[in-house]
Amino acid sequence: MKLTCMFSFILLFGAAGLVVFIHLQDPEEIVHQQTPGMRYNIGSQQLKKDCASSSNQDGKIRGNPADEFSTMKPRASLRPRQNRPMKPQSPGRKMPVAIKDRQRKNTATNFVRTHKRRRRFVIKKSPILIGVNGSRLNAPILKTEESEDANWKNLYETQRERKRIMRETCLKYKSNSKKTITPYHVSRIFVEDKYRILYCEVPKAGCSNWKRVLMVLNGLASSTNIIQHNTVHYGNYLKRLDGFDRKGINYRLSTYTKMLFVREPFEKLVSAFRDKFEHANNYYHPVFGRPIISKYRLNATKEALRTGSGATFQEFIQYLLDVHRPVGMDIHWDHVNRLCSPCLIDYDFIGKFETMEEDANFFLHLINAPHNLTFPRFKDRHSDEERTTTQITQQYFKQLSPSQRQRSYDFYYMDYLMFNYSKPFKDLY
Repeated sequence: MKLTCMFSFILLFGAAGLVVFIHLQDPEEIVHQQTPGMRYNIGSQQLKKDCASSSNQDGKIRGNPADEFSTMKPRASLRPRQNRPMKPQSPGRKMPVAIKDRQRKNTATNFVRTHKRRRRFVIKKSPILIGVNGSRLNAPILKTEESEDANWKNLYETQRERKRIMRETCLKYKSNSKKTITPYHVSRIFVEDKYRILYCEVPKAGCSNWKRVLMVLNGLASSTNIIQHNTVHYGNYLKRLDGFDRKGINYRLSTYTKMLFVREPFEKLVSAFRDKFEHANNYYHPVFGRPIISKYRLNATKEALRTGSGATFQEFIQYLLDVHRPVGMDIHWDHVNRLCSPCLIDYDFIGKFETMEEDANFFLHLINAPHNLTFPRFKDRHSDEERTTTQITQQYFKQLSPSQRQRSYDFYYMDYLMFNYSKPFKDLY
């Protein structure tokens, strides 16, 4: 008897619980569970998927956003589409106007919110895009009477050949499918608006004296001889191209004469090492010298670890070739290919440090600079010290093993190739 009562009580309790559960359950969820294969909220789900793939690697939106939104209207109710079986609605029952207005308002609100989320996503993920500079040549041409002069003609043909080699190297080794110039690519370019010049700064390739020339052309000084080193590098008298807005950058890239000067990569590297590590320097010694000595010198003294002074060329090369460098790169020994982006920016004039005086004065002649302005010949820093030459460069690189020399050549291989410099050592391949 007791067992029967207990069993009946359990059945009654279970039935009561089922009634309460059905009463509390959302009818729309019951319909959803009873009709497998029917999809609801298709619009909002599709919107989320499209947001996740709305921008490609170039940061450009694919398709017309308005067209996408027009085919993906969010549904305010969970009722299925009309072409699917559904329970007929009583003709006497009409949806109140207030509910219709509220649903329309919710639909518009969802649209706006989704659109705002989409905009925030695109702004966050997209890089700043600037059109690539025009392909036409902006370098001035020789006058008719000058084209008969053999010297001028040879200099002009040299420029044509240098640009040809650079372009062919870019076509062969660099992908031009992504022709996008960002402010980062023009951050090393200085602007002179009066003579419409863009100069890409390559350290240890005459950049200090070129800045002096630009300052004179801009009317900031009457002579290059009176401009001090600190004024050149820390005076902020010259404008950089990345300081302009998108329209200003694009206009100058398309219409100004763009030029850069390069130097034999090993020679430029040794010049930078001598300048920054063999003389007192309150920046390069603590910032670069200390981590270099700490990682690559066995039994380093406390004084060397404290000051960072006395880093050797071999230790410096170990740092340069290390994929896990203890400190980042610096513009003084970075690739020209990274500093000036010659495969993205179509430079009109390419000068070389080895023929600096001839190339520089030829460029000044082409832009119709004042006749009394010539390129400075003085050494900017450590004037009592001999300039870094091919012979001095070889002495430094003889301190390295053949493997280190080869890896150093590989490191600057694109600069050697792009600017047509020959191999500095015969055993390199």
